[in-house]
Amino acid sequence: MSSTVIITIISLTLLAIVSAVILYFVAQKFKIFEDPRIDDVQAVLPAANCGGCGFAGCRNFAEALVGAENFDGLNCPVGGNAVMSQVAVILGKTAVQVDPKVAVLLCNGSPEFRPRTSKYDGVEDCRIQHSLYSGETDCSYGCLGNGDCVRACQFDAMYMDQKTLLPVIIDDKCVSCGACVKACPRNLIELRKKAKKDRKIYVACSNCDKGGPAKKACSVACIGCSKCFKVCEFGAITIKNNLAYIDAAKCTFCRKCVTECPTNSILEINFPPRKEKTAAVAETIAN
Repeated sequence: MSSTVIITIISLTLLAIVSAVILYFVAQKFKIFEDPRIDDVQAVLPAANCGGCGFAGCRNFAEALVGAENFDGLNCPVGGNAVMSQVAVILGKTAVQVDPKVAVLLCNGSPEFRPRTSKYDGVEDCRIQHSLYSGETDCSYGCLGNGDCVRACQFDAMYMDQKTLLPVIIDDKCVSCGACVKACPRNLIELRKKAKKDRKIYVACSNCDKGGPAKKACSVACIGCSKCFKVCEFGAITIKNNLAYIDAAKCTFCRKCVTECPTNSILEINFPPRKEKTAAVAETIAN
């Protein structure tokens, strides 16, 4: 073996050793020490990676929890208070109890109430249809019925009703991740406080047109008449842009607004039959 080859081998070996030493010290200088509690927190999270917590995934949320001074503004909607309590134990912090929420559709415009006046012939995608024109009815605020929200739901908590052409939300499966809220281009889905027995009272309309045009487009549209506002004794109802809104945090379920609404745009869900209605039915049967 010639001296040139030997020198070359030795030079390359020395160069490799020097490079390795340099890389070692550089790695030590910029080494990132990850808190082992991140893995512990991630282990108790539901691994849904739905983004409902406001972070890209459960790993990012775990890092935020470990680095936060408290849990204010931090919540896992899928795991709920039970999971957040486990995280609090791991991190030695106090869990903030958050009222569970459920998604509701702020539209009741089925073909029965909202007649179709045109036919959409295109890609069955709400965002695309919304960007092209006002929709197949005279209501430019209502549900387009293409199911973007259903496809966005990772928990099989929604389906399209073939009769009403509207999405139906299954309360028992809804984890309030907010994916359907983000998917709707018309902002028709809202996360509302979940009450006992899944009872809900809300205005199932998003039409901001004045009373006449709104009622013409949909027979169950809110016409902004303020009758519900006047009868509410708890300040739970506001009127803005010709549209009534019921604050779930203030609503006491007295149901006075429901009977006062002239267009039946306020829905009451999972309540027992009203006494007067029950009595009227009994009288009808007796006669």
